Amino acid sequence: MLQDTTIAAPDAALGDAVRHAIDVKTKPPGSLGRIEALALQMALAQGTERPLADPARLFIFAGDHGIVAEGVSAWPQEVTAQMVLNFLAGGAASTVFARANGAEVTVVDAGVATELADAPGLVRAGIRKGTRNAAVEDALTGDEVGRALAFGAGLAGQAVADGARVIALGEMGIGNTSAASLIAHAVAGIDLGVLIGPGAGLDANGIDRKLGVLARAAARRPGPLFAADALAAFGGLEIAAMAGALIGAASRGAVVLVDGFIATAAALAALAARPEAKPYCVFAHRSKEPGHVRMLDWLGVEPLIDLDLRLGEGTGALLALPLLRSACAMLNEMATFESAGVSGKDG
Repeated sequence: MLQDTTIAAPDAALGDAVRHAIDVKTKPPGSLGRIEALALQMALAQGTERPLADPARLFIFAGDHGIVAEGVSAWPQEVTAQMVLNFLAGGAASTVFARANGAEVTVVDAGVATELADAPGLVRAGIRKGTRNAAVEDALTGDEVGRALAFGAGLAGQAVADGARVIALGEMGIGNTSAASLIAHAVAGIDLGVLIGPGAGLDANGIDRKLGVLARAAARRPGPLFAADALAAFGGLEIAAMAGALIGAASRGAVVLVDGFIATAAALAALAARPEAKPYCVFAHRSKEPGHVRMLDWLGVEPLIDLDLRLGEGTGALLALPLLRSACAMLNEMATFESAGVSGKDG
């Protein structure tokens, strides 16, 4: 996926310099735990001894899913478009959190089925209005996946060119837990029974029905599948665009702050195809969706926070953003033993 996009490997010499800078701060070595590791990761990703978490930009990628016709969601499809309007009006949890945390927001119509009027802060992919029903046919063509990947990469790349240092990935799409589960199953081989949870409010009967539909969809295109093939088979224009945004941001030396279950499925697809992007990714939180921990385990990553979140929209990424700011402040502003005139452990 986006194989013509170059992603630089971390600079070993820079890593040594940053580790030394952290170790001589006025604290016992390692006493700030994962904040020290986060500061190092951000420095290596941005290629500087003085990383920054600001400006931060949240992209909320919205898309609809044909598989909703199979009854896999407790919510009607028109809620996707209605929530896009709520994002644009600033009334959603993610936009409230973005204001509280000083993050810019761009709302992306990656593939919403409902016609949306032009509005400030809304950008469009213009690929197609929703995916096909993945239970009976491929949700997207290979060309449509390629266009979504390139569109997401271009958005993130332009944001970094405009000054963003952190790109946060959020999403909205009725039915997208189904698409995300199928993609993780096809690419990583995670059992569907583990991946499927209540989503946005299914009861036990709804979960059983959803499992049956997804098992039928998975049997139509049995894995393992390459990431691009899984995106085509099971869709999510918003998921493909997020995967592209991750690759595009990493190629520009920005930190990618990954939200929850859906965003992690996009990251799983992106990193299966482009593992060299992993050092640029910070996983924000552990979702209450039961399959999220399995995806995180497959990726070999530990998220920053665990607050029983399961909303999406980038909410977990925004709540984790202050930790990125604190890690940068520690590296950039904290005194050393020498500059503060403080004796070290050995005097």
